[in-house]
Amino acid sequence: MQEADRIMRLAFGTFIGLPDPMSFAGDADYVYTRYRADPSAALVAEVGGKIAGSNFALHWGSVGVFGPLTIHPDFWDKGVARRLLEETMDIFARWQVTHAGLFTFAQSSKHVHLYQKFGFWPRFLTAIMSKPVDKAPSAAKMARYSQLTGAEKEPAIEACKTLTGNIYDGLDLRKEIYSVDKQGLGDTILIYDDSGSLAGLAICHCGPGTEAGSGNCYVKFGASAPGQGSAERFERLLDACESFAGSQGLSRIVAGVNTGRHDAYRRMIARKFCTDIQGVAMHRPDEPGYDRKDVYLVDDWR
Repeated sequence: MQEADRIMRLAFGTFIGLPDPMSFAGDADYVYTRYRADPSAALVAEVGGKIAGSNFALHWGSVGVFGPLTIHPDFWDKGVARRLLEETMDIFARWQVTHAGLFTFAQSSKHVHLYQKFGFWPRFLTAIMSKPVDKAPSAAKMARYSQLTGAEKEPAIEACKTLTGNIYDGLDLRKEIYSVDKQGLGDTILIYDDSGSLAGLAICHCGPGTEAGSGNCYVKFGASAPGQGSAERFERLLDACESFAGSQGLSRIVAGVNTGRHDAYRRMIARKFCTDIQGVAMHRPDEPGYDRKDVYLVDDWR
């Protein structure tokens, strides 16, 4: 994976024009963490016995996501990405996902055209947003997955599955929760309502060697229970994430939100989150999935 990591940084750094392409992403890690999460869904392309690129598929129950797909600049426009995508689609077929997606550069017609060949169509923008951490304690009833007893963890996972399944049928983040827990990448935050029912969850990476990077708490996925009061539960969940970040000595909180979830996006702006980068979400089939106005959810398909 060392060469795959090097190529990932070189490819992205070169594409966006960094003076030192290898500085891309700093000490954040998008390769080793995803490989360890599911080696069977990590793909590498070789040309002449040398690694030319890689891709990583993520299995979120009925939803499949992939990335980062990166190719060494020497092999751009030579069909390597197409071969990796063909294998990725085979993985999604085995998983029997009903909805698949990716995040790509909105300004790059080349990238959008490539993914269209595999049935993915551009929809709304996704904003990757961040803000400084307010270390004020959260009033939310919060638990951390890592601190649950063995007997408590599986019921918590099932409650998470029920919550996300009520947002989109079959959506299940257990693999992400397990990965963060087993790799020690951060924690999964759980908030509850007054009746003791799960009101929201947030899967967080913390600091260097994770998808967050130094000083950051990165919410890879977070959602509040749908239905009446979902917006207020979403606010409480964001409070809990920020409180958790402060407790870990982190200075910045990072999260992605698709603008198709219009009110969630507006609420992030109202909380003084600023957009650092934005890209377009591409879906297969060309349907909203869970990018709907009534959904209060943050995630990042990069």
